[in-house]
Order: sequence, then structure tokens, then C-alpha cells
Amino acid sequence: MHVTVVSPERAVFDGAADAVVAPAYDGQVGVLPRHAPFLTLLGMGVLQVRQGSTSSRFQVSGGFLQVVGGGDAVRIVADRVEVS
Repeated sequence: MHVTVVSPERAVFDGAADAVVAPAYDGQVGVLPRHAPFLTLLGMGVLQVRQGSTSSRFQVSGGFLQVVGGGDAVRIVADRVEVS
């Protein structure tokens, strides 16, 4: 699936991934390929974008996560993003 992570300042991640684990407003949420369409508010915590045996980690705060295109695309728009 294609994952995009953006903040007001810049695009932080744009590429393929096998899984995403994000801090939703009311708890952790996991997204795998072909996930149902979904929209949630982000809380504060660690966002993980997994690509095979590696993962990219970001500290995020606020914003939203959206799954679109039959689970083929995940968009994360965060108020604040820091690479961890």
C-alpha cells in the first residue's frame, strides 16, 4: 500500500509499506493492505510505517489518518511530525 505522511511544513514520508501503526485519538490503530475505508483523528505518540523487516518511526501529534482506495493508500496529515 502507498503511505504518505505530511505535516504543515513538509512531506515526511511518501512510499510503499506493509503496515502502519498509529496513535489514534482513542488508542492504537493498525492498518494493513486492503483495509476498509477509514478516517480517524490522531492523538500523540509514535507512528510506525513498516516496510518488510525495517520500519520508519515518527513522533506525531494531532491531525488525522485516512485509508482510501480500497485500502491501497494511507494518508496521514499531522499537526506536528518529528522523525524518531
